[in-house]
This record gives sequence, structure tokens and C-alpha cells, in this order.
Amino acid sequence: MSDFRISRRDFLKLSGAGLLGLFLPQFNLEPASAQFIPDQQGRVTIATLNGYDAPALTGKVVKTYWRDLVLPITATIISEDETAYNRVWYKIGEDSYVYSGSIQPVRTVLYEPVSDLPEEGALAEVTVPYTDVRWAAGKDARFAYRFYYETTHWVTGRVHDGDGNPWYRVYDDKWKFHYYAQANHLRIVPTEELAPLSPDFPAQLKRIEVRLNQQLVIAYEDKNPVFMARIASGGRFSNGTYSTPVGRHMTYHKRPYRHMAAGDLASNGYDLPGVPWVSYITESGVALHGTYWHNDFGRPRSHGCINLSSQAAKWLYRWTQPVVPPNEQMVYESYGTGVDVFE
Repeated sequence: MSDFRISRRDFLKLSGAGLLGLFLPQFNLEPASAQFIPDQQGRVTIATLNGYDAPALTGKVVKTYWRDLVLPITATIISEDETAYNRVWYKIGEDSYVYSGSIQPVRTVLYEPVSDLPEEGALAEVTVPYTDVRWAAGKDARFAYRFYYETTHWVTGRVHDGDGNPWYRVYDDKWKFHYYAQANHLRIVPTEELAPLSPDFPAQLKRIEVRLNQQLVIAYEDKNPVFMARIASGGRFSNGTYSTPVGRHMTYHKRPYRHMAAGDLASNGYDLPGVPWVSYITESGVALHGTYWHNDFGRPRSHGCINLSSQAAKWLYRWTQPVVPPNEQMVYESYGTGVDVFE
């Protein structure tokens, strides 16, 4: 492991402090300090979520919110609990405070649909808290899936429903089906957003370090750390322990989107369309990828993968080798950026 030591200044400079909850307890952040967030929303990611009269689990429950309810986030608060791995709370309007780990930060941005899509299709990103996709174009068509904010999908065409409203035809890479999503709920990702980061820096001197005991990922250019983010690695569930494998790996297989599904949904299984910015490091399917089903970084809770915020996963996806061309859905090579996973 690198001998790079993390100071509060290093962490905040490399990862950015803000709505995603990129804070560590030992940095002694000021408790109950609020940062106003204009026009920010949050989607509840669990079945029920309590709202308290103070940013602490010891507060009085004053509200109860349910899954997929979209709430106005008016501020972020740093709690007084210095033992917590995540001290970030969100203020909801003027009514209550909720724990940030169970809220996905979202926004509602509508986009003008694109008519001249490439023949091979294009990558698109959901820009609303969620959108319900159908088996055919039209709001009355049979429901297929719910796509969430910042999930990514492959759009293969545009059609109109009976009322003349535009819908994108979306390809599902796992089941090989097509769905239809309201076109103004997705944006076609521009080519410049897919361009490699630090392309002139020698690829062999790039390296990723995953520190499981600190739940951190750090990217290095030679010996210089250039990026850092909190993670959620493999955890323990009622049906078994899913460990993130320690050792030397590399990002040889990358996809800008992936429908991940496995197991029994009633027993810790999952069915997750549109997982964004996937960089695989093992043949068994362990990957660095974006996460929309929780915002609870800083503790193990995945099925072995390295969960990141979508923006953090996107940065690593663009920075690592090999490069996925904008008009392709994946790349699989015999080389990649080194990933060292430590306990």
C-alpha cells in the first residue's frame, strides 16, 4: 500500500465535500454546520425513512417517508456524532432531518429529445428522479421497469406514441429486450463527456488503490494521488458474506451501463437496470461502478463490488484503461489500469 496519509485537506481537495456525504469522522468537521443547496431534491431509497426534529437518531421522529418519494433538500448538516462513519444529514424543507445514506440526491431536468440518433445507438442518462419505462411507447402501455436518476442506458431509436409524444427505444443488455422511455426524461451523453481523462499521462503509471478498512478508493498518477472517493465494498447479508477480493487486479472490461441481476429478490437478490460506469476487475463480475440504490458510502454493504457515487464511478471509468469508444457498448481487453485492493 502507498504510504500516502490522508489529511482532512487532502480528502476534501481530492474528493470534494458536499451533498454526496464525502466526510470522514476523524476530520473533526464542525457539528451542525449547514450548507444551503438550491433546487436540490432527494429520493428515498428504502421502504420507510424516518424524519427527525434534529440531525441525530436520538431525535424525535416527526415524519415518515416512503420509497421513491422525492423530497426537497434545503441543507446538508454535519451531525455531532463523531463515531459515525457518515455524519451527513439532509434537512427536508423546514420539517425534518433525514440520514443521508437513505437518500439519493437527484434533480429534475427535462431535455429536448434528439431525432438524429446514430445508427448504432447512443448512451443516455436519466435526468429525473425516476421514469417508468414501458413495453411499448405510451403511458398506458404495460409497465416494464423503473429507471432512476443518473442510470445509463443504450438508446437505439425514437418513436412517437398515439398522442405524438416522443419516446426513446432502450436496449436491455441482459435480457436482450427493448423498452420505451419518455424521451425528455433522458439526455444523450455528449461525446466530450466520454473522452479519456489525463490521456497524455503514461497509462502504465496510473494506478487505483482500494482501502477496505477505510472504505476509500484513491487514484494515483505515478506517486501523486489525483482522485479520492468513499466506497461501499462487499458486505455480510443474511444469506452469506460477499467479500471484495483482496489483491492485484485491473480494469480490463468496461461498460458505460449494465443491467445487473442475480439471486432471489426476496432474499438479498437484486435486479438493477442501468448501473452506470462499470469497470470490471475480476472474471466473476466484481467491478467499480456507480450506485443509485443507496447513498450509504463508508461501510461494507455490496455483493462484492465496489459501490461508488455515479459521478465518482464516471471519473474512474474515463480515467482508466482501456478506453470505450463513444459508439460502442463495451470493451474487453487483455490489459487495463492496475487496481490494488488492500484490507
